[in-house]
Amino acid sequence: MNSILSSDRMKNVHSDIRGPIFEKAMEMVSAGIDVLRLNTGNPATFGFTMPDSVRTALINNVDKAVGYCDLKGMPDARTAICDYHVGKGLLNLTMDDIFIGNGVSEVVNMAMTTFLNPGDEILIPSPSYSLWTNMAYIVGATPVLYRCDEACEWYPDVADIRKKITQRTRAIVIINPNNPTGALYSQEVMAQIIQIAREHKLLICSDEIYDRLVMDGLEHVSTAALAPDMPVLTFNGLSKSHIVCGFRCGWLAISGPRQQIGSLIASITKLAAMRLCGNALTQLVIPAALEDEESTKALIAPGGRIYEQREATIKALDQIEGISYVKNSAAFYLFPKLDAKKFNITDDKKFVMDLLESKHLLLVAGSGFDWPEPDHFRIVMLPEPKVLTKAMQDMGDFLSTYRQE
Repeated sequence: MNSILSSDRMKNVHSDIRGPIFEKAMEMVSAGIDVLRLNTGNPATFGFTMPDSVRTALINNVDKAVGYCDLKGMPDARTAICDYHVGKGLLNLTMDDIFIGNGVSEVVNMAMTTFLNPGDEILIPSPSYSLWTNMAYIVGATPVLYRCDEACEWYPDVADIRKKITQRTRAIVIINPNNPTGALYSQEVMAQIIQIAREHKLLICSDEIYDRLVMDGLEHVSTAALAPDMPVLTFNGLSKSHIVCGFRCGWLAISGPRQQIGSLIASITKLAAMRLCGNALTQLVIPAALEDEESTKALIAPGGRIYEQREATIKALDQIEGISYVKNSAAFYLFPKLDAKKFNITDDKKFVMDLLESKHLLLVAGSGFDWPEPDHFRIVMLPEPKVLTKAMQDMGDFLSTYRQE
């Protein structure tokens, strides 16, 4: 029998966060080597625990999750999500505009399947979380990368966005706060992107999963709140803000003029019906989690773990010659830059592998986030401050003699 070939759509799909270098790290762990895994934003791995509000809601209501629930999600959960987004300025939103999925990944897949045809183009930031480019490939569309400018706080380059639009462009993705840079975009740059979408009649996909993890007294403003006249798909969830990544709790809120979003809602409803429903256990905790703002705020305030872990990381990085960075304002990611000339780095994946084998420290290369130059990498700042300090010191020791041949 001939080998079964993969679909052509899988050719460019990649997941460097859990790709070949990660597999090498797992081989090392199996061999008894202690590897510090700074590749995945998984707080529970580093001792974070879910809030008591979430645990109580789950325990007290678990019997309600035995059967299939509504195909869009439990009414109480969708009402809580709707109220949350209305509180952030989304006008005329109802619970019927909310779809709860098994993580944001599922609802992104459902959405892109409904509005993209083979050959269509979708604008996606670079760097970006690879979910977006991968899903575009899977549905047969073409991801077109627009550049975010490190020299301007990692804000999207509006001029580059304009240059990338063609007759095939159907939508634009905004990741704010951003993964992997941790940047929080200004309202000014958001207004410029929205205006481009308005002029070219583009659907806006706004990934806002880190909107509750914003530090330094800054405030996140939802894209849809700035564009009430535009169709906007807002993606969010509880994985990071309430330490429940394994619950796979994500959702989609669809807003905008009714005559423009009705067909999209109907199509996504068909896909939601096909999979019967999202995980009902996760939906039990949504109302309690969204009501509990304090547990999340405690993490990002001075003295809180996420805040102090960031401070420890950048303080240690400041001591390493040949590394620069833009301090993140949100999430728990940093996207530092290596001096390519100093280290002669032509292959960022080789750099990450060499570091893993030398110092047992696992990072993700910048190319894993669709960054075109081999000069960046992402750090997940989730271990305790002293662990991160030691990890950065180990990286500095490694770089003190490193140069690619």
